[in-house]
Amino acid sequence: MGALPIRSGHPTPGERPGGLGCHPLARVGNQDTKPYAKKGLKIPMGTTSLNLVSWNVNGLRAAIKKDFSGALKRLDADVLGIQETKLQAHQLTPAMTGLPGYQSYWSHATTKKGYSGVGVYSRLEPRSVRHGIGIPAFDDEGRILELDFDSFVYFNVYFPNGQMSDERLQYKLDFYEAFFNYTDAYVQQGRRVVICGDYNTAHNAIDLKNPKANQNTSGFLRIERDWLDRISANGYVDTFRHFFPDTIKYSWWTYRFRARERNAGWRIDYFFVDRAMIDEGYVKSAYIENDIMGSDHCPVGLKITLPA
Repeated sequence: MGALPIRSGHPTPGERPGGLGCHPLARVGNQDTKPYAKKGLKIPMGTTSLNLVSWNVNGLRAAIKKDFSGALKRLDADVLGIQETKLQAHQLTPAMTGLPGYQSYWSHATTKKGYSGVGVYSRLEPRSVRHGIGIPAFDDEGRILELDFDSFVYFNVYFPNGQMSDERLQYKLDFYEAFFNYTDAYVQQGRRVVICGDYNTAHNAIDLKNPKANQNTSGFLRIERDWLDRISANGYVDTFRHFFPDTIKYSWWTYRFRARERNAGWRIDYFFVDRAMIDEGYVKSAYIENDIMGSDHCPVGLKITLPA
């Protein structure tokens, strides 16, 4: 990750009045037309345990060649969110969409070919599937899939990388603001929210191998970390840190310098949930699967039980 100096002109999270984003129920034009609601999902309450997994595959076509289907079997995910698919719709193949036992859902970038993109594989049928948050500047990069599972709303998100330029750093900060304004509206309605994906920010010094050397690098800038501070203060919980406050474990390693072999990594892939999911007993465990290869990221997971 290339160095990018901190620029004092960027407003901090607390300086913004929160004008970006919109109320979830006010959106039009970004909901799938497939009639999921006809069948709907009625998750049996009381006994249902779910294994949710997130994985930045750094190009699904490349991952398919590196035994992606075998990794999925090992993960035994009920819902798997993948990021950075680097695909257009016409490039989807049966090997990508026809995995036994799963339905798949996709969002692709319209701004650039072979860029960004997210997908979800699910054993559960969602009530609805939505793409983006109703803001074209963000939605057109294919970074957000939202699946409503009745008991909770699930987001798979590929948050922007800010290292390319000051403009992209500002885009990343604006994306954080708009997205969490959007999810806040669900929480305020009393909905339970799960947000997984590549956040492209290591939160604290424990979350990367060399914090001092990277304090001026996008991905560990104070202004980026302030956003994770803010969402934590607003009631979202980093589930891995909830269970393992002092554990050093990473989810991304550069391909250079034998970084993965030396475990010189960053933890930038997360499952955040709203505080009520913790308090009401939904969340049972969180994990990072360092032994699964196929990408410069490894999968991270969350196990939940839906209470009666």
